[in-house]
Amino acid sequence: MPPPGTGYRALGIALAIAGVTLFSVRPILIKIAYGYVTDPVTLLALRMVFALPFFLAAAAWSNRKQDHATMTRSDIAGVWGLGFIGYYFASFADFLGLQYVSAGIGRLIMFLYPTIVVILSAVFLRKRPAPRELAALLITYCGVALVLSNSIAGQNANLPLGAGLVFASSAAYAVYLVIGSQVVQRLGSVRFTAYAMTVASLFCIAQFLLLRPFSALDLPMPVYALAIAMALFSTVLPVFMTSEALRRIGANHVAMVGALGPVTTIFFGYAGLDEIMTLMQVVGAALVLAGVLLVTRQPAPATR
Repeated sequence: MPPPGTGYRALGIALAIAGVTLFSVRPILIKIAYGYVTDPVTLLALRMVFALPFFLAAAAWSNRKQDHATMTRSDIAGVWGLGFIGYYFASFADFLGLQYVSAGIGRLIMFLYPTIVVILSAVFLRKRPAPRELAALLITYCGVALVLSNSIAGQNANLPLGAGLVFASSAAYAVYLVIGSQVVQRLGSVRFTAYAMTVASLFCIAQFLLLRPFSALDLPMPVYALAIAMALFSTVLPVFMTSEALRRIGANHVAMVGALGPVTTIFFGYAGLDEIMTLMQVVGAALVLAGVLLVTRQPAPATR
């Protein structure tokens, strides 16, 4: 079979950029929704209620294929566990954290996950980090320190709590990426994503049913509109766009494109929320992006 042409890769890159951009809109929509109701349990449940039918449809479609692998007990356990930590817990911690930090700062912290993957791989998979990866870790965390120190100087008393919650979300997503690689290889990216997102949706809905009365759904119509927008444009579409991009251009290049995430969120924050970043925070953001690009960039092969 001949190698894919430039058009094949170009579409993969375009899908990766579109997926990152749509994911970046999510924290903006969350912050706008918090102007009407500051209840992450209800907002997260609404988002997943509207997204769930699409994931069920994708799961049903993927099961029609005759060549897919039969799910073992370990696969089923992996889907449930990774759906819980990678999408339910990570999303809920992110929703909670965005009550206390700006959308732009939240994305900078969330985008630490590639460096956390490096650490987890070194500890649990015995993959020794290269000097380039260690340098990336140092650069990235120096950038985050600059951003957060400037915010602390602005006397945001809830900043440590918000930053800690978003960091927990980032760490959970990193765990999902490290542990989920084998399950994804067996089940395929679309099938696994549909199953894991269905599991996460069920957890989010169950959490609402356990913690909130149905009267909590008596919300202004703009909240429902925002929840639908989050479900379709910042959950369903980017999830499957990213899955297809992974298939076409690989995880490394998707991660490199993902460096656009914090930048686009900061831009949308300026445009939609009137968020302000000082020069020190801009420098910190640049360091974070430089560190992530360094850790995700494929080193050039040695020449002889």
